[in-house]
Amino acid sequence: MTFIKGLGDVQRSDIAAAGGKAVGLGGLIQAGLPVPPGFVLTTDAYSAFVSDNNLGQAIQELAALPSDAAPEDYEHASALIRTLFTKGVMPSAIEAELKDAYQLLGGGDTPVSVRSSATAEDLASASFAGQQETYLNVRGLEALSTAAINCWASLWTARAMSYRAREGVLPDQVRLAVVVQQMVEAEAAGVMFTANPSNGRREQTVISAAWGLGEAVVSGAVTTDDLTVDTTTGTVLSRQTADKELMTVPTADGTSEQKVAEARRRAPVLDDAAAAELAGYGKRITDHFGAPQDIEWARADGQFFLLQSRPISALPEPAADVPTEWPVPYPKGLYFRASIVEQMPEPLSPLFADLIDGSVSRSISALMNDALGQHSLREGDVRFPTVNGYAYYYYRTWPMLRMTARTVPAMRALFGGDAHMGISGWRDYSHPRYELIIKDWSAKPPAGLPGAQLLAGVQALLDAGTVYYTAVQSVIPMADMSELAFRGFYRTVRRDGDPPAQEFLLGFDSEPIRAEKSLYDLAGWARNDPALVKALLESTTAELAECLRTGSAPAGVDGAIWQEWRFTFQEHLALYGHAVYNLDFASPVPADDPTAQLETVKFYLRGQGTDPHERQRLLTERREALTREVAGRLGPRRRAAFFRLLKWAQETAPAREDALADVGLAWPLLRRMLLELGRRLVASGVIAAADDVFWLRFPELQSAVEFGLAEAEAGVALAGASRPVRAAAVEERRMLWRGQAKASAPQMLPQKAWMEKAFGSMMPGGPQQQAGDAIKGTGASSGRVTAPARVLRGPEDFGRMRPGEVLVARMTTPAWTPLFAMASGVVTDVGGPLSHSSIVAREYGIPAVLGTGVATQRLADGPKVTVDGDAGTVTVVKS
Repeated sequence: MTFIKGLGDVQRSDIAAAGGKAVGLGGLIQAGLPVPPGFVLTTDAYSAFVSDNNLGQAIQELAALPSDAAPEDYEHASALIRTLFTKGVMPSAIEAELKDAYQLLGGGDTPVSVRSSATAEDLASASFAGQQETYLNVRGLEALSTAAINCWASLWTARAMSYRAREGVLPDQVRLAVVVQQMVEAEAAGVMFTANPSNGRREQTVISAAWGLGEAVVSGAVTTDDLTVDTTTGTVLSRQTADKELMTVPTADGTSEQKVAEARRRAPVLDDAAAAELAGYGKRITDHFGAPQDIEWARADGQFFLLQSRPISALPEPAADVPTEWPVPYPKGLYFRASIVEQMPEPLSPLFADLIDGSVSRSISALMNDALGQHSLREGDVRFPTVNGYAYYYYRTWPMLRMTARTVPAMRALFGGDAHMGISGWRDYSHPRYELIIKDWSAKPPAGLPGAQLLAGVQALLDAGTVYYTAVQSVIPMADMSELAFRGFYRTVRRDGDPPAQEFLLGFDSEPIRAEKSLYDLAGWARNDPALVKALLESTTAELAECLRTGSAPAGVDGAIWQEWRFTFQEHLALYGHAVYNLDFASPVPADDPTAQLETVKFYLRGQGTDPHERQRLLTERREALTREVAGRLGPRRRAAFFRLLKWAQETAPAREDALADVGLAWPLLRRMLLELGRRLVASGVIAAADDVFWLRFPELQSAVEFGLAEAEAGVALAGASRPVRAAAVEERRMLWRGQAKASAPQMLPQKAWMEKAFGSMMPGGPQQQAGDAIKGTGASSGRVTAPARVLRGPEDFGRMRPGEVLVARMTTPAWTPLFAMASGVVTDVGGPLSHSSIVAREYGIPAVLGTGVATQRLADGPKVTVDGDAGTVTVVKS
């Protein structure tokens, strides 16, 4: 036959001739699975029909619409094209073959189903499901011929054309095949996903089932029972039995809906045994195609039939269940997510969790014992455990009360600059010491170090980082106190119409601001070469990052110009590339992934944003003018107090930003050491990819080093394993992490009313139970703006940020500063009026509402929100 092929003969290579649906069915038949007999009317038949009826040119002209065309334009074009098809005549050669093939299925008035099978349909990269038509209970050759023509015409529905345009599929790239099968007069039918589409779990099969024919299930016209089955055991994990009021049944002229008998409305469509049997078919299909599948099924006389199978598109990575209980590992203590934890907004990777616990406990104990006297804290009084993966400070109850009673000597140490405390201690002792440790380890290239030394370097650098952050914790309260003291005094001298106190603290240099100016200057440097500007704007950030890595110039850019600009960009990363988005070293820093920095350069090259040098100059001029104006109306004593408090606040605020920005100073080197260990463990068969090293437990990594699996030559390999020996554990831990990442971690544990009353006001995040339309937080930068929200989890999402949107995040660190240039407002779950987010938002003159506790949970990308930085509220704008 020229135009028809039996479904059992369709191969994977026949996609262009038979379409995705027919290829899927052919695969099922070849795997020995129960598929109703049938055939496919190939795309050659479609082409012959279009050619014989002279439709080709008209279709292309009508379908050539831009992706952003109005819906009515698509509707109009579709109506004209489909009219052309309905007026067409089936070519006699196709008619003859169709008659013979139908005869093999029974002929006469044998009922068949007629379904479209597009050449661009059911691909792994995009789902075109439901874009074309299906016709059920078709009887007789004439009706079959009409149904085939209608299927061809449905290639040009408005919905299908606009979808293809958005996906970049051109009109001349698609043709349509038609699948014809014996009709299964199903007593039950539905859809099965061989991986859970909600959590990505590959070992869970999800089944939707209803009485009657399955088309109503696919279209969502009827309610369904929903089951989740453990694919490996066949056990039904969950079941929701619906009240199934309607079902679709075959009739003399097609199909219709009728009411379900009262006795079956609330009865399960599939019992556990049937669900397990169906899931077993699903597993066989997944194994055959090598990927999770979206399957349509039907059941008649107790037998299952498979009607379609296609890859599941956009399946998320597997995630465990979201935790709902928060059991604490140590009793008789209090747990807080504050201070350094603010820079760990997500669950910790296993290796970081293992290493950071002891490191933080040691540094905090040393600090407290220095400040409050030896043995103020004993072993176990302070810990840094995780609960459901989230980091918490843990304090035993009585030692915490004992430390509180020693506040006076603590303040003396803080202001006296003892050891590494206070601003002078940070500047003269802690920061130089941190730099020295990094310098010592930087002199030892990771590739040449034995595994034991690499591991020792990782521990030494992490300890240096936590000791440094402990010192920073003495800078932060000084900056906070100085600003609060100035605000308090300013309120006593402020007059109506005077600006807020924050105006006196703007326009100063700090590391995040210097980093922003550096990126602006990089864009300015590029403007000297039009070819370079063109390449930077037209290349993707991934392409530019690769050119930066390899040194090869983008197309059209002079090699010498590129090398000079690349060198300047690398200098920027050397100075600022250590800024952490997340203190967990499993998260890349800009030195590893400069995507956000490249996007900011593009932003400035497009002429967007403001010149940070000019902004700083204007803020400085305004600040100095305001200072003169206020000081000029004060008496000598109040003027002296004004200048003293202002000087204190102006000196400490930039110091806080500089101190925080350098917390991750060791992280680029630390990550290189760990990834070097990871590469060696890949060669030894321990893990599958170098970055899997972050998902090992510390004892596992330590054992691998001691066993010689992390030597430079990676000469010791584990033999006999079909896959890396820790691969399954890594996959399970990643899956657990993804589930945990969807949770909203309580600020304090245990979750008691007295805890909230005693400490709630001190926490950086607001209450997680908020009623009403408005989300409440702390107004940290004044102003009001209405714009679309953009919820970002971390640097991997930065590319989704668009100029003018409201930045919504769990928290921000100095590494997030490039996004503030694009944002019209900022909203965070964690933070307050003295946090990094508030300081930078004020510099940019955009409103900020911080410490909402729930913004990332309740807001979504796209809808407009009103951010009121004065009222401290965020409200979704109702359309």
